[in-house]
Amino acid sequence: MVDETDLAHLQRCVELAAEALESGDEPFGSVLVTADGARAFEDHNHVAGGDHTQHPELAIARWAAEHLTAEQRAAATVYTSGEHCPMCAAAHGWAGLGRIVYASSSEQLTAWLTELGVPPSRVQPLPIGEIVPDALIDGPVPELAEQVRALHVRRHGGA
Repeated sequence: MVDETDLAHLQRCVELAAEALESGDEPFGSVLVTADGARAFEDHNHVAGGDHTQHPELAIARWAAEHLTAEQRAAATVYTSGEHCPMCAAAHGWAGLGRIVYASSSEQLTAWLTELGVPPSRVQPLPIGEIVPDALIDGPVPELAEQVRALHVRRHGGA
């Protein structure tokens, strides 16, 4: 169940996605929130330089593995503008991070990009639950998903 606190963190993810877009990158943003509600780390996509592994969810997993105990990671929540790709979902699982809350799903993103004429990804867009079966997941959030869709439309030149 997504509450007002979740919505505030997700809104920050959408803001980060917009920052990524404004810097010429793919519009994705993510935030790591500790059990006490503090935003510990945030980032957005950095794939425009050619390294397509520079996703914010992967950066969060790496940061958390270096800076948080296993217990702190398990109690943390990762908020993101878009559902984790398989690479990021695996990193989330390996790092032992807790709950994931996303504004838009991989299924939605795939449909939007298809409508915009974007070629399919080289990586199959599997749901997080297929990669990390015991993950605690909430999303998508319709009112924010539309904002995320608008960012992708801006990025890919659609109507």
